[in-house]
Amino acid sequence: MSTMTRTGSTGGPAPTGTAPAEAGRGRGPRLSGMNWLVWRQHRAAYWTLLAATAVTVAVMIYQRQQMMAYLDGYGSITGLKAGWEEKFDHQKPLSAASQLIGFAPVLIGVFVGAPLLAADLENGTAKLVTTQSASRVRWLGTKLGTTLLLVAVCTAAVSAAFTWWWSPVKSSSYVLDWSGAAFDSSGPVPVALTLFTVVGGIAIGMLLRRTLLSMVVTLGFAVVVQVVWAYSRMSLGNVMTLTTDKGVGEGSSPDVPAGAYAMDEFYRTASGDLIGWGSCAEATEKARDACLDKAQVVGWSVDYIPISQMSSMQWLGASILLALTAGIATFVILWGRKRLV
Repeated sequence: MSTMTRTGSTGGPAPTGTAPAEAGRGRGPRLSGMNWLVWRQHRAAYWTLLAATAVTVAVMIYQRQQMMAYLDGYGSITGLKAGWEEKFDHQKPLSAASQLIGFAPVLIGVFVGAPLLAADLENGTAKLVTTQSASRVRWLGTKLGTTLLLVAVCTAAVSAAFTWWWSPVKSSSYVLDWSGAAFDSSGPVPVALTLFTVVGGIAIGMLLRRTLLSMVVTLGFAVVVQVVWAYSRMSLGNVMTLTTDKGVGEGSSPDVPAGAYAMDEFYRTASGDLIGWGSCAEATEKARDACLDKAQVVGWSVDYIPISQMSSMQWLGASILLALTAGIATFVILWGRKRLV
């Protein structure tokens, strides 16, 4: 009986080093272990997020090119000629994009954050994980880390594209009011708001352990976050005051800096007191003038926040949101370490 001692189609011995070379051919960076497991489990949500980001950024780049083609006829970015706003029709795409970015924290929090742990707890996957060699902390850390990193990268890309698109016309309130949707759609704010909402959804899912219920509660949580943020974001700025003493007639309005957000305005009396501008909202002009004379009104007082504070306000607000996000993420890890199943 003979034994086969040769390999290969020619019957000759295999060249030295061929097997390792062939085994390593075509190999690149690949996920493995817990990272591979988490990506495999949530690949549909992750790929959807990446694809939506790519499409959104591409559309913004195209829209920016179209806008700049129009603005080139009115001078440079830093010195646009008067009249450029008359036929400017790009405010609608900018407004639509800012609204889309505003909805992103809600959608990502509900469809990515809430089911992340709730689904595993509901279908028993979490219990299976605890029987394996990997620790709960490692499993939770990988889930949170992979998800939050992907969310941060995607929202940062969209925010950067929107900021680049809007920046040439940001000083004009005719295009987009910086104190509203534009504030939440540019800079670090979209990243911080989305991460906070997603981590909140993850914590809700961990506590409720039911996917659908967690998504509904996360939706309510996300809406509350948006409302509270909308009412508090302007409090991040340093309010400045401008006063006049040239009366309150026609043409006497205070000349606040271009693009400034006027928070409130008052009548200013000779004694320096402030009264509401609606205090003399009389039916006739004669009655109004009599009211103003009686109150000894000499001018205006306007509280405003200049657009130059926008960046510092965004970073301050984002820092607060990121600190809260870190606190909730720590709670998820500590709670899940002992009470996950």
